[in-house]
Amino acid sequence: MTDAEPVAVVTEVDDVTADMVITELNKRGVPVVRFDPSDIGDRLSISARFGASTDRPVTPAGNLRTPYRDTTLEGVRSMYWRRPNWPTFDHLDAPDARYAEAQVRHGLGGTLFALPNCRYVNHPLSNRAAEHKPLQLAVAQRLGLTVPPTLISNDLENIREFITEHSPVIFKTLRWTPYCRDDGVGLTTWTEPVTADEVDERVTVTPHLFQAQVPKAADVRVVVVGPQVFAVRIDSDLLDWRADYSALTYTPMALPSEVEGALTAHLRHFGLASGSFDLCITPDGDLHWLELNPNGQWGWLEDETELPIAAAFADLLEQGATP
Repeated sequence: MTDAEPVAVVTEVDDVTADMVITELNKRGVPVVRFDPSDIGDRLSISARFGASTDRPVTPAGNLRTPYRDTTLEGVRSMYWRRPNWPTFDHLDAPDARYAEAQVRHGLGGTLFALPNCRYVNHPLSNRAAEHKPLQLAVAQRLGLTVPPTLISNDLENIREFITEHSPVIFKTLRWTPYCRDDGVGLTTWTEPVTADEVDERVTVTPHLFQAQVPKAADVRVVVVGPQVFAVRIDSDLLDWRADYSALTYTPMALPSEVEGALTAHLRHFGLASGSFDLCITPDGDLHWLELNPNGQWGWLEDETELPIAAAFADLLEQGATP
């Protein structure tokens, strides 16, 4: 039996945030097909047909099957692209594994990126474009958002000059990357203060992001879901609030209309249906734009504030593509 007009949720096995949205969809009686690209094989199969020989007018036409669901590709009403894992084929030799990985990304992935009647939240290729911080910064500034002085460079002299000119300055990664020690312990990089005498020739190996530290009274996380905007003030004494969630307090807040409009325009620029923005607020009440995470976490914010964020995602996904 084939499910009619399901919502596809593409994510890893343990994803509490996706679970919240699926629970909301289940309450509404909306069918859901959930899978991870790493399931390819016995737990996930796909068949897609293109070209004039197909007996269906819309392409790709075909089927997606999991152990629990069977749906037509053209029947998927929307896709929630969350935290997918791609298979690594560790049992194969390295050249064969690289070959197999590429076939899955371009075969399965390419087909999922081309569904004809589907609303993407968000389209994976749009997510990928929006993850580039230099592009985020440029778009934010063009839209009139206040962006702290920022340098992206691997030129030691320029970096030292920037730090001296704008002190205090912080260092941030250009992209979060999974990182483990040899013993398997996972590591991460926080936003950290940096001085001119701390940087040396090692910064010339890759570009780094340096930013003038904003004197902040609080942080602000803004989750935009279609037409709905959820802003939460996060109070703490931390430079990087992610370092200790137990030290945070949360207060829903309203944004100035011009800021709210600029954030939604920022998403439209990248073709995104949703995104999580990080801002900070100064003691004078001015808002400074820091960055966009096109697929950011928000589940804990709903738990802390009872804001109906999962319902907002379910609204978009249930509605599907609009004419």
